[in-house]
Amino acid sequence: MPITFNADEVFTLAEQIERNGAAFYRNCAEIIPEAKQFLLELAEMEESHLRRFQGMHLLVTSHESELFAADPDNEASAYLNTMAGGYVFDTHNDPSAMLNGSESLPDILRIAIGLEKDSIVFYLGMKEVVPRNAGKDKVESIIREEMQHVTMLSNKLKEVTGA
Repeated sequence: MPITFNADEVFTLAEQIERNGAAFYRNCAEIIPEAKQFLLELAEMEESHLRRFQGMHLLVTSHESELFAADPDNEASAYLNTMAGGYVFDTHNDPSAMLNGSESLPDILRIAIGLEKDSIVFYLGMKEVVPRNAGKDKVESIIREEMQHVTMLSNKLKEVTGA
């Protein structure tokens, strides 16, 4: 029996993750002026993801508001419910609120890497329940881009720490 997911809720969570990411990078750009351009570019990438998710969300019609996926062990359902409840990371709070303004660039890069990894984990779960005709390929594309963000951030961290 397929597990039912509410598309509105899934896309709303994904959109909030991207809003939070963009806000985080914009706030970090104010804290670390020497990396402002780099951080603002990351914010724009997150805003691009937001626009793509919003477009996917708009395509979901009322009769398509439920997503169906084979999930015999209920793993994807349990995972998305955990995410929605904020138990893995809280999509309802701006991650930049955890900053106190005294962070160094390496501190911010480490936090950002963790946030990007969290978003990848969510999108991997999302990918399992979004059918091809509802934008699964777009979710896969965003996952690849988020993975590139982790690489960019990791390379920047190596550059600034000399490690």
